[in-house]
Amino acid sequence: MSDESTHVDSRRMLWLAPLTIAASVVAVLAVREVAIRVIHPSPGFAPLALGPPIIDTIHGCMGAILVFAMIVFSPESVRTYRRVAVGVLFLSFIPDVLLATSHDMGGGWSEALFLMIMHVVVWAICVTLLTGLSMTSHSETATKPDRPLSIL
Repeated sequence: MSDESTHVDSRRMLWLAPLTIAASVVAVLAVREVAIRVIHPSPGFAPLALGPPIIDTIHGCMGAILVFAMIVFSPESVRTYRRVAVGVLFLSFIPDVLLATSHDMGGGWSEALFLMIMHVVVWAICVTLLTGLSMTSHSETATKPDRPLSIL
């Protein structure tokens, strides 16, 4: 058995969850701004309007945080979470591909590609922040001193 154990620090999640959501929303809005300037989507194309990307990002991040919270207590938790996150990322492309091929709402492949970029950006932020900043390691020997604390 190792002298060091790694676990999620629930106190970190109190600030990490809102940070993950805020960083994702800011990043998605930046991608949206580039999309608006580059491809000039139809005003009727709702997925690149202001509200839907914000709402979808908040919901997606909350889902990612909840899944992370459910998975992290199992062995190989970070690896499992990353695998689940990649699977969900690929599933999130399905509506974008359908949107591009059906030309629904006046969108095509260029709009769908920007939506996919948004998904990748949120995936990267969630996986990086949640797995990188929530985990702490505590040495078992550090919590069990071999002599009592004394000022003498």
